[in-house]
Amino acid sequence: MSWWEDQVLPRAINVLCGTKELRRHREEVVAGLHGSVVEIGFGSGLNVPLYSVEITRVYAVDPSGVGRKLSAKRLRASPTQVEFVGLDGQDLPLGDASVDGALSTFTMCTIPDLGRALAELHRVLRPGGQVHFLEHGLAADPEIAHRQHRFNGFQRRVAGGCNLDRPIDLHLGEAGFEIASLKLGWLAGPRWLKPWNYLYKGVAIKPT
Repeated sequence: MSWWEDQVLPRAINVLCGTKELRRHREEVVAGLHGSVVEIGFGSGLNVPLYSVEITRVYAVDPSGVGRKLSAKRLRASPTQVEFVGLDGQDLPLGDASVDGALSTFTMCTIPDLGRALAELHRVLRPGGQVHFLEHGLAADPEIAHRQHRFNGFQRRVAGGCNLDRPIDLHLGEAGFEIASLKLGWLAGPRWLKPWNYLYKGVAIKPT
């Protein structure tokens, strides 16, 4: 991991993904989770203040030591038990069918082998367990999608492997999940930001 990815990106993401608008989206996504939850891409703990009392334990997965340091204040203020259990969403150190839910916010864009990571989520979730997700990805607008494909190589180089053009719902379906709810739309901002601003927000279920 480069110095840029190790030291700068976690701090930048903490700011850029911590806006009031994104907090509103995060609140919607976190709602409904209960019991034990694995959160991949835990980062700086931006979701921690939004955990409900129905969440009894969170298993946090993230490779960033800086992110963990940035999360410390949020963790101290939260009654929810958070246990750091791994660095890689592609290899979860949890038992089969051992958690009630999963949470992913702005993480599926960056995982190198997303199919493997989603297979791991499928494995550790109990039947009927839910993945709550908030991600950016491939836009429905063909013109914006074309720009996303064009910019993706540069994006990956400067943003720690982040992809602009992943169709999040299709990846979840290919991993065996059923999409229970899905909202698609743009974040507020000028048109030139649209390649970065197309959101996938929803819930996917592991069939019983």
